[in-house]
Amino acid sequence: MQDILTVGVAGGSGSGKTTLTESLIERFGDAVAVVHHDNYYRAHDDLTYEERSRLNYDRPDSFETEMMAEHLRLLKMGRSVHCPVYDYTVHNRSSETVLIEPRPVILVEGIMIFAEPSLVEQMDIKIFVDTDADIRLCRRVVRDVRDRARTVENVTRQWMETVKPMHEMYVEPSKKVADIIVPEGGKNRVALDMIIGRIERHLAGVHERD
Repeated sequence: MQDILTVGVAGGSGSGKTTLTESLIERFGDAVAVVHHDNYYRAHDDLTYEERSRLNYDRPDSFETEMMAEHLRLLKMGRSVHCPVYDYTVHNRSSETVLIEPRPVILVEGIMIFAEPSLVEQMDIKIFVDTDADIRLCRRVVRDVRDRARTVENVTRQWMETVKPMHEMYVEPSKKVADIIVPEGGKNRVALDMIIGRIERHLAGVHERD
């Protein structure tokens, strides 16, 4: 497949990356394929649940980024990939995979993606979603308790011990490579309309060449 536009969406935990990504999926449907960095957390089948729950998941080496980079290369060549699936409730990679087909637009979403040169070099547009830390913490508590079988105490402890310091060490500095910085993610209608317009122009060009 030719003329693939690769769009990276990064930002801290709870910043609104998912909201922005879902808004683009809703707008463009089957023209978009999405690759989530979170699905590439390394498997830890050799550890117990208790041991896995104590790992630092907010470091770049927590991810099998080399696999994700290869999957992006294959998608841009027009080839399908089998993406791993991560199960947050057990802190481990699932035995399942998800088939991702190449599309004219590939959205790459994740906290650490701009801290990884092998991913950054494959992106045509780099968007960083920038949201205040107190808002991000509140969103993370709600999400993890509701969707990931966590307790408030567990979420806040993890935030203070790993999420916050790793954000300051890796995520915040990675903002400098962004082409666009979006306050409040998908709730920022002006920024979202600009991004939608850029993707629409790309798709229009693809259709003309077809």
